Amino acid sequence: MPRIQLPETRRMINLRVHENTRISPHFRRITLAGPELEHLEHSGYDQGVRLFFPREGQEDLRMPNLAGNAWMVELMLLPKSRRPWVRNYTVRRLRPEQHELDIEFAVHGTGPASAWATRARPGDPAGIFDLGRTYLPPRHADRQLLVADESALPAVLSILDDAPPSLRAEVFLEVPGTDDIRTGTGLDAREGLRIHWLPRDDDPRTPSIPGRLALDAVRRADLPEAPGYAWVAGEAGLATGVRRHLVGERGWAKSDVAFVGYWRTGRSSPG
Repeated sequence: MPRIQLPETRRMINLRVHENTRISPHFRRITLAGPELEHLEHSGYDQGVRLFFPREGQEDLRMPNLAGNAWMVELMLLPKSRRPWVRNYTVRRLRPEQHELDIEFAVHGTGPASAWATRARPGDPAGIFDLGRTYLPPRHADRQLLVADESALPAVLSILDDAPPSLRAEVFLEVPGTDDIRTGTGLDAREGLRIHWLPRDDDPRTPSIPGRLALDAVRRADLPEAPGYAWVAGEAGLATGVRRHLVGERGWAKSDVAFVGYWRTGRSSPG
């Protein structure tokens, strides 16, 4: 399990969809808004939240009331007719003065989150619960390695937004297709950053497993020698594969590699 920096206080926050924007063929940005955002402690970087959203056919959102981890039991005791879906997502941008928050979705398949992100309209209810962040580089980490598939792309982009200009990093970003490469962000022009975009561009008849392209690219890469700091997230095989490679074949210390398996191929999230 990765180290996590939790907020000092946190609570369930009720919001509404303000805007739903298609970013690229496989990504959507949903802006959530509401006065309760004043209770969100902004930690930046890869700050994550539990996102609660209604199942199809539910007009209202039934949010848990209990704090800590007790809310999980409360949620699972609800009948499915009233129980919301819950998934983990990164806070892409927070605008506290406007009481707005952006979350980016990698839309794929027919899963509950992808379906909701596609159909969500202004005024629809949603809720969040702060999860803190896992990107915690030590002070000596002048050079870094950031690796993500599409599910962790928003987290890496947020990390780079908040990173100091002095950051030197090799960045490997795997996305479903060439049209999902983010242009106009200014990241490619930042001194010290080398960003490697890795579009799969699969034949729909023979899709590949997300994360494999990025893992192979890291294995072949001319990386700086340790000490450094690596943050890798996405499909479980990508996260564990990069960590195993860095520690076993490159001599990195285990403590210098943060790896987060957001999901696993062939397994659906509970809830």
